[in-house]
Amino acid sequence: MADNKMGPNLQAGAGFFAKRVQKSLNRAQEKVLQKLGKTMETKDEQFELCFQNLNKQQTDGSRLFKDVKAYYAAVKAMHETSKRLSQTLREVYESDWNGVEDLALITDSEDLLWNDYEEKLNDQIVRTMENYTSQFPEVKERVAKRGRKLVDYDSARHHLEALQSAKKKDEAKITKHLKNLRQLGQKKIPVPTIHQASSTRYIRMLSSSYVENDTHTDESAQNY
Repeated sequence: MADNKMGPNLQAGAGFFAKRVQKSLNRAQEKVLQKLGKTMETKDEQFELCFQNLNKQQTDGSRLFKDVKAYYAAVKAMHETSKRLSQTLREVYESDWNGVEDLALITDSEDLLWNDYEEKLNDQIVRTMENYTSQFPEVKERVAKRGRKLVDYDSARHHLEALQSAKKKDEAKITKHLKNLRQLGQKKIPVPTIHQASSTRYIRMLSSSYVENDTHTDESAQNY
C-alpha cells in the first residue's frame, strides 16, 4: 500500500522538477538570444526605474546604517566614560568639601540620563534602520521575480512567433502558446515602493536623533 501511494507522489514530484528545469532552460536561452540581438527584449520602464532606485537605496541605506551604529557605539562609549569620570569624582572628592552631599545625586542622575538617551536612540534610530535594511532581500527577490516573468513572457512570445511563421502550422500548439502568452501578460507583480518612503523615514529618524540629543544635553545641564 505504501508503495502504491509513493508512486504517484514521486511522479508528480518528478514532473514538477522537470517543468522547473525546462523553464530555467527557456529563460537562459532567451537571455542568450537577447544578448546576441536575435530576439527583442520587452522593456518595462517602471520596472527598470524601480530596479535602479532599489539598488541605490540599498547602498545608501547600508551606508547610513553603518554610520548610525557607529554613532550609537560612540554614545555608549561616552556613557561609559561618564560613569568612570563620576566614579573618579566620588573617590577624589573630600568629605569636607562643599556639595559633597549632592555629588552622589548628581552622578546617579547623570547615569540615568545616559541610560535613557541610549534606549531612545536604540528604539527610535538603530532599530528603525535595522528594520528598514532588513526589507531589501525580500524586496529584491520580488523584483527578481518580476524580471523572470518578463523573460518568460518574451520566451513565450518568441515561441509563438516561431510557430506562426512555420511553413507547416500546428494550430493546436499555436492556440496553446497563445493562451500561455495571454496568461503571462495578465500576471502583474506590483513594483515595490520602498524607495518612495525613504525620504520620510530619513527625516523622521534624523529629527528624533536631534531631539533626543538636545533633550539629553538640556537635562544633563540641569544637574549642575
